[in-house]
Amino acid sequence: MRRLLGPVRDKLGIMPTVETSVWIDAPLETVYAIAKDSEKYPEYMKEVQSVTAVERDGGRFVADWVGIVPTFGLKVRWRQEELWDDAQHLSNFRQLSGDYDRLEGTWTFAEENGGTRFNQRLDYEYNVPTLGALIKKVIHTIVVKNLEAINVAFQEQAKR
Repeated sequence: MRRLLGPVRDKLGIMPTVETSVWIDAPLETVYAIAKDSEKYPEYMKEVQSVTAVERDGGRFVADWVGIVPTFGLKVRWRQEELWDDAQHLSNFRQLSGDYDRLEGTWTFAEENGGTRFNQRLDYEYNVPTLGALIKKVIHTIVVKNLEAINVAFQEQAKR
């Protein structure tokens, strides 16, 4: 199930938000461990070229990411901080630097019906001044597809 939100007003202006939710037929600890091991994403997520660890301190993980946008044949680069809360089974993340104007979100994991409910919320802003509104719609579609691809990838990894 996917729920898309329109532009959301925050103190910085207007920012698109995307939320997805998927039930995964695997134990909470299994799904959470798969999600937490982001350095392995390039092995099974075609949109992720690399995740290179920069810093690790308890539940804090900082990495340099390179993503691929096949629609445009582009690479997107950013440094991301992830704050993992093992007791609550959640991660808050944000871009520290990189190609996005703003990128932050939350992942939550909960036991549900013998499996795991995985929820994603992503707030992002990616401006291409010369292309304006048209490109924003295309980028939004790409972001939605990427989040859905993460859901599928975690489902498939949990089956292994």
